[in-house]
Amino acid sequence: MTQIKKTVLFTDTDGRARFREDAVLLTEGQPQALLSPLAPSSGWQLRWSPVGFRSDFHCTGAPQWVFILQGQMEIGLQDGSSRVFGPGQHFYSADVLPPDASFDPQVHGHWSRQQGPDPLMTLFLRD
Repeated sequence: MTQIKKTVLFTDTDGRARFREDAVLLTEGQPQALLSPLAPSSGWQLRWSPVGFRSDFHCTGAPQWVFILQGQMEIGLQDGSSRVFGPGQHFYSADVLPPDASFDPQVHGHWSRQQGPDPLMTLFLRD
């Protein structure tokens, strides 16, 4: 494997959140342990969400990686579609509010919720 799939939650040109697939190239390390280039980060947070948690529509405040450590996280978009991420999965959340826009919960952002029988534990790693 010379790359890892990077699922990106982003703000499209119409202001709506969407998913796309990008690649993280593994260009460093050794053949038995390939690495991506080292990237800077500004900090991390852990979040625990109880069974039944669901947020309102919101935008990501600052681009960040989201790693699912326990439970399942569903991300829903304005178009009615959603994706579920489980333990060991991740995505890059970058659906920030467009410049000069006022947040409109009918247009912007995504919602997230805990899904399944287990509480949700996530790790947020900021750029």
